[in-house]
Amino acid sequence: MAKNDVRPVIKLRSTAGTGYTYVTRKNRRNDPDRMVIRKYDPVARQHVEFREER
Repeated sequence: MAKNDVRPVIKLRSTAGTGYTYVTRKNRRNDPDRMVIRKYDPVARQHVEFREER
C-alpha cells in the first residue's frame, strides 16, 4: 500500500470553466503543494492553467 502514499492519483481541472480534467500522478515528497500546470483544453481550444483537485 505504500505505492499509493508517495505517488497519489490526482485530477487536474481546467480553470477555463469547461469542466475538462486530466488525470495524472504526482510525487508528494517533491511537490507537497497543489500543482498548477498549463495544458491544452480541447473544449476551450487553447492552453489554460489546470489546478490540482483533491
